Amino acid sequence: MLLEDKINNDIKEAMKAKDQAWLRGVRAIKAAILLAKTDGSGGAIEGDREIKLLQKLVKSRQDSLAIYEQQNRADLATVEREEIEVIQRYLPKQLSESELETYIKNLISENGASGIKDMGKIMGLASKGLAGKADGKTISEIVKKSLGA
Repeated sequence: MLLEDKINNDIKEAMKAKDQAWLRGVRAIKAAILLAKTDGSGGAIEGDREIKLLQKLVKSRQDSLAIYEQQNRADLATVEREEIEVIQRYLPKQLSESELETYIKNLISENGASGIKDMGKIMGLASKGLAGKADGKTISEIVKKSLGA
């Protein structure tokens, strides 16, 4: 089932359940899907593109959450937390830090990477292999640490 179909069904369910947090989250996803469909790229929104779209939504909300927490706006921070939680339900299960470290160390040994000069190569492979299972910032930190930077 495509993400768009699942979201359309979940909007109906959230309305029936009168769950405002869930409804806000799925409506945000629906809006992002509509924007992506009309951005001129012409491609269907499937697979990796769905995951990237969801990750972008989560990241923007995490950035807003950090700002709201700095400004002591608990009311707005709560809304962002709720939406992050809803959007993350549609992402694949995230890997733990130890699982990420194991995966990246295996990548480094398989590809013979020896230092920071190989970071771009390892980052490309890791980002492709871990699409949706970890955020880029965490991957980057672990790759740097593993390559001895």
